[in-house]
Amino acid sequence: MEIRIKTGDNVYSLEAFVKNIGNDLLVSIFGGQRPHIGAVAVALPRPSLKDPKVRSATASVFCYPGHKEDVIAKEAAERLSAALDTNVTVTAGAHWDNIDQSGIRTVLKSNRQLIAMIIKRISGSFPESTL
Repeated sequence: MEIRIKTGDNVYSLEAFVKNIGNDLLVSIFGGQRPHIGAVAVALPRPSLKDPKVRSATASVFCYPGHKEDVIAKEAAERLSAALDTNVTVTAGAHWDNIDQSGIRTVLKSNRQLIAMIIKRISGSFPESTL
């Protein structure tokens, strides 16, 4: 399975390329004026620490110096892994010149929309997670 999804056509929209690698999921999130790879996160599903009946995920992140995409990559990897019950690797890289705090909030909102769109496309629903 390979899919490509975009959050919309606004200035701070994000795009993702999603591919199954065996039972695992590889996701690349990018956007802005200079898409790149700024961070990589890997996550694996596990029972929630609060309630073992609920699925959650644990992630590790590598971020290149000077990049801020670790937040995007970690949130996407954890939510996707928990919701889809699979190992997930996410690369993230998006750059907008002179982005302000409002723009950053919009990018993070676009990331959450993108995650929900991926989950819906793959599973056909919006599973709850403890993240």
